[in-house]
Amino acid sequence: MYDEQSPKRLGVVVGGSLSKGLTVKLEASESVEDLAVGRYVVVHGAAGKRFFCMLSDIALDNTNPAVQNNPPDMSDAFLRAVYMGTIAYATITITPMLLIDENGQVMPVKTIPPHFTDAYSATEQDVNDVFGREDDKHFHVGAPLELQETKINLNLKKLAERSIGVFGKSGTGKSFLTRVLLCGLVARGTAVTLIFDMHNDYGWEVTSENGYNVKGLRQLFPEKVTIITLDAESSKRRGAKYDFEVRLGYDEIQPEDVALLRVTMNLSDAMIDACYTLNKLWGSAWVRRLINASVDDVQYVVDNSNIAGGTLNALQRRLQRFERWDFLSEESIGESVQKIVDYLVNQRKSVVLEFGRYGNELEAYMLVANYLTRRIHQKYVELMEKSLGDDGQKPPNLVITIEEAHKFLEPQVANQTTFGIIAREMRKYNVTLLVVDQRPSAIDEEVMSQIGTRVTALLDNERDINAVLNGVSGAASLRQVLARLETKQQAIIMGHAVPMPVVMRPRNYDEAFYNALTSPSSSDTRAFSGGKKARF
Repeated sequence: MYDEQSPKRLGVVVGGSLSKGLTVKLEASESVEDLAVGRYVVVHGAAGKRFFCMLSDIALDNTNPAVQNNPPDMSDAFLRAVYMGTIAYATITITPMLLIDENGQVMPVKTIPPHFTDAYSATEQDVNDVFGREDDKHFHVGAPLELQETKINLNLKKLAERSIGVFGKSGTGKSFLTRVLLCGLVARGTAVTLIFDMHNDYGWEVTSENGYNVKGLRQLFPEKVTIITLDAESSKRRGAKYDFEVRLGYDEIQPEDVALLRVTMNLSDAMIDACYTLNKLWGSAWVRRLINASVDDVQYVVDNSNIAGGTLNALQRRLQRFERWDFLSEESIGESVQKIVDYLVNQRKSVVLEFGRYGNELEAYMLVANYLTRRIHQKYVELMEKSLGDDGQKPPNLVITIEEAHKFLEPQVANQTTFGIIAREMRKYNVTLLVVDQRPSAIDEEVMSQIGTRVTALLDNERDINAVLNGVSGAASLRQVLARLETKQQAIIMGHAVPMPVVMRPRNYDEAFYNALTSPSSSDTRAFSGGKKARF
């Protein structure tokens, strides 16, 4: 049975509807300045029912409109006492999210409480009844804004079942939010992850914006995470313990790998078609032969195909950029894909691919991420088909993490890329995405609709806010909440992994967090510098 724990009374319900929210008149003693959108309010209905609500708006009202034109002298304490809370008062709008019955069972809300029902600030027990307690399947990611000792726990199984999105404008802490989510998946063994680490943020130690070093996944989980690199020199300089260097051969690049670079490298449809034609004409050596092609070679292709000379010359100039990338070699010198699959499937290890200096070159990042994802997804399809009828042979759930996600999932290319296919499959082959981006409005709408859990820091662009809230129940009330998040250390989580949208203050990524995840005997784990908190 429910123990009220002396909840703080805010006021009474005086109007509203299920679709537009409930209006609560605040108590005269309650300061409107102590409230903020995103806080939780619980309305205590009949027979022990509790309506769990989110505060979505705050307003000032009065019983006599004349006071707006002729305000009283509020320096007089007596007049202030007469006016405040009676003639002039404050109201809040709260959106019912869930209904908790007398036995603590959480259900969808399909009705509203009657007039003059008491509304209270949510207590720790109210939040625990909704979000459950931390266990092997639930991971603590943060706390409600007013209840810092209360835990918001994500359902990790549901988190990995569908693709995940981490959104927010630059500087709002997307990398830290992503790192917390990945720690939960790895620590609980819910899924293995393949992380395309564009700026070397996830694998090894990095320096936060406040100047303190914070640990990467390999240091926290030395037995569960491996690092591979495109830039061995960068990894050695930072002391990152990597297992092997990824090298790709020109002869391994297929037209589908180049097609994703359509927008980034300004490739026309004719150029993409030329890639396929050259592949048929020259075989697997087509990229290198085109890069080194002489005038006579170009003329031979023009004479023996339907490719125009101008198109071929333009394509040659664009692909010559590949020569700047040392991770490309004349021929394949290692089974990079097979090694990664072995780590993921056989050893059940998560893999972080560090890009080093190539992380600043978007074309290199997109080429490698697309190259590896296409082939690993194909391996997973084969493994899933072989395991039909024998669940014990299924590969582990795989979550592929990409940054600058809109470049892979924008409308022009989403239907043609492996990333778009994975997002639409909804874990059909045990593979989902974790997309990190500051421009969700640039992601294809169909792909956005398939993102199950959305973790969103501050967004101030109206189109981005609309994209994140598209298809979310109660989007109108959440819009105000999302637009008023603080720049750092606040985020809203909504979707498949939580029973209702929740505004939270994420966990500090600090020594206490490390200790909660790892054993003190971990030999590959360095001491945390200074013991300070890394805030974001």
